[in-house]
Amino acid sequence: MAAVRRTSSRLASRPSPYNTGVALFKLEDVDEADFLVPPVSAIATPRKQKRGVKKEEEDTLNMDALIALEYEDLKPLPVQSPSKRSRSTKSSPASSPGPSSSPKKTRSKKTSSPKKSPSKATPYKKALSKPDPAPARWREVFSAIQEMRKGITAPVDTMGCHMAQRHETDSRNKRYENHSDNYILLKRIRFNRFITLVSLMLSPQARDDTVDPAVSRLRDLLGGTLSLENMLAADEDRILETIRPVGLGPGKTRNLKAAAEQLRDRFNGDIPQTLEEIVTLPGVGPKVGLLALQNAWNINAGIGVDTHVLRITRLLGWHKFPKEKVEHARVSLESWLPKEHWREINPLLVGFGQTICKSDNPLCGQCTLSASGLCPSARKAVPSSASPRKGKTKGKQSSPSTDW
Repeated sequence: MAAVRRTSSRLASRPSPYNTGVALFKLEDVDEADFLVPPVSAIATPRKQKRGVKKEEEDTLNMDALIALEYEDLKPLPVQSPSKRSRSTKSSPASSPGPSSSPKKTRSKKTSSPKKSPSKATPYKKALSKPDPAPARWREVFSAIQEMRKGITAPVDTMGCHMAQRHETDSRNKRYENHSDNYILLKRIRFNRFITLVSLMLSPQARDDTVDPAVSRLRDLLGGTLSLENMLAADEDRILETIRPVGLGPGKTRNLKAAAEQLRDRFNGDIPQTLEEIVTLPGVGPKVGLLALQNAWNINAGIGVDTHVLRITRLLGWHKFPKEKVEHARVSLESWLPKEHWREINPLLVGFGQTICKSDNPLCGQCTLSASGLCPSARKAVPSSASPRKGKTKGKQSSPSTDW
């Protein structure tokens, strides 16, 4: 058979001159005209050939397979969008055990973790950055009310929160000291501070002549001493029956028990000394908190604005805020009224409202503000001795309340 001349490609290998452990491959075109194609028998039985020839054939690769392998390696990877790639990463076993543990869910769990003691939202307004203008002739009005109050004894003078300890059987709670302007202050001891707070917590929407007997009955229920320890040990149902006449009994009972627990757990058994802390107690708002600080700690932190203070200051034209905006009225008054009057104005106007400037039947004829023209709301046509008309105010009484 005649010899066939052809040209073929061969992958030749040689050791790298830089690293003998690395083999370099080179694709070469070889002219095979100088040698004959080996017989078929020789191709079928390569093991009979010499070792050198076998080594040469082992180094020669199948070109079709090599080209196919090269094309497979050179194929571009499928393009994957960043969002898909991130999702595949999140769902991989190494990064996340399951689909329910995504970062969003983890963050939501941390955010919604329960607090040990959820605090009450701050119910009081901060001081105004710019003070409101002081009303004209307010000092004359203030002095006139002071003069009228000197000769009048109002319910707040004898049954206010500062007098709540006077019936204590424990000798430690009967001590007090006199203060200027005939105000009696509590001795700065823990028992009296708690009694003051209890009296104030019972006062919302109640009259002084209703709250004072309730405090006395509560004291008798607790064994003669209205202390924090006795309040904690008392039965809640019996407390409710004792204070029911003051109104809002169930809520006030719960607040008394809860406040006593917080005083024990958070404040070492005593009432706090800052407005920020005391208003976190159940049943304690800005008015109760400010009056408690003034009468229990002698801390003048603001004006205790109750229904009488709000109503009378509005009648005098010192502000225009309604009952729903009591905190707006407080910060407005505090912005221009000197701090030396913050403590005095509450009992001053409460007593004035209980005796002269009554909500249902104001005695404008007995008020010097009306005669001097200092009150823009004076009812000059109503005589001071006028009695209420039948069918209109029958059965009504003046409201000596210290709060709503």
